[in-house]
Amino acid sequence: MRLWRQRLTMAGLALGMALGTVDLFDTSLSQAATSAQVTEAGNAIELKYVGEDGTSTKEVLPLHQVGSARYFSTGIGLEERTAQYPPFPLKLVFVAGPKAYVTQVAVTIKDTKTDMLVRIPSDQVTGPWLFVDLPAGTYDITAVRGDRAGGTQRVEIVPGRTKVAYFRWTE
Repeated sequence: MRLWRQRLTMAGLALGMALGTVDLFDTSLSQAATSAQVTEAGNAIELKYVGEDGTSTKEVLPLHQVGSARYFSTGIGLEERTAQYPPFPLKLVFVAGPKAYVTQVAVTIKDTKTDMLVRIPSDQVTGPWLFVDLPAGTYDITAVRGDRAGGTQRVEIVPGRTKVAYFRWTE
């Protein structure tokens, strides 16, 4: 019985290896790396990935600027959620209910020590993730979805790290 089980296991491994070599179990297209980088002009984030049909695809996300702060919104679709983005020090995630991501969130970011104030209108938050490039410091962040406040959070931005803050609304 033991020898039979070993032979069955070996046959299964051989079959799996053979099928893998003819790409029947190849998931590389669906899990191909998505690259994301700031464009040369500095006004957008360019995503490059391989689509489901195997063709190379580019998507451009606007990169907005208010004073010294830059920001972009993303997170719609698998390609956007799996991309490795430039290292912005703040990532905001907007959630409603137990799992649903939301968009169209107005955000205000206020430096606690200076008069720096960044107001991001809801029409520029087109995905559930908002990446913000800010200098090191402590900030009070307020998020509003429609007429419902998502609260205020105080975050500390440390050089070389990305701080992730979640804003949740009940449904």
